[in-house]
Amino acid sequence: MRMAAASWIERLGRLCACVTLVLVPALAQASEDDPWESFNRPVFRFNDTIDTYALKPLAQGYQTVTPQFLEDGVHNVFGNIGDVGNLANNLLQGKVHDAGVDTGRLIFNTTFGVLGFFDVATKMGLQRSDEDFGQTLGAWGLNSGPYLVLPFMGPSSVRDAGAKIPDSYLGMYPYIDHVPTRNVTRGVNVIDTRASLLDAEKMVSGDKYIFIRNAYLQNREFRVQDGEVVDDF
Repeated sequence: MRMAAASWIERLGRLCACVTLVLVPALAQASEDDPWESFNRPVFRFNDTIDTYALKPLAQGYQTVTPQFLEDGVHNVFGNIGDVGNLANNLLQGKVHDAGVDTGRLIFNTTFGVLGFFDVATKMGLQRSDEDFGQTLGAWGLNSGPYLVLPFMGPSSVRDAGAKIPDSYLGMYPYIDHVPTRNVTRGVNVIDTRASLLDAEKMVSGDKYIFIRNAYLQNREFRVQDGEVVDDF
């Protein structure tokens, strides 16, 4: 689960990983999915500028000076915290087996994995889920609505934007009362997430806005349907 400014960057990595899902029919449907493009593009440029001149350089510096084992450990800790949201949303979707796997991951990684620094659960065959409340609403039958780019948060939709509110309460930040600690933790999360996506961003080609939009919409549909997407061909 990623928060605030990290959210749009995190989604970029997931979308790039699913680039093979961006098919020709998606291009024909783009104008219908993006009626607010005149608003979305300026916001996208704003986010991209922040990334280019602030987040990306910080992430590159972080990756340069941080030993790989430490970078992996930090990433695992945030992933362990994100399993709380995966568990809650799997339960809300009635995925009892997946919720059981999430529970096992939390127990083993928090204890034997030293608060999640080591991902022992994956080595045990307990694969991490990737669920959020937007997917839960989609599983309940709520349409995504128009594509929407949010300042600092990036690609979204009307449904997914609203779902960020309950998702935020499944993270750690609302429960960290010490403001400096909360800000430092959030900053590390943002930089670590961005650093993990430095290689994935090389997959982006052509009009960056269109690429990310189409990839996002296809990827969200894929995830809501748990991979059971009907082929239009």
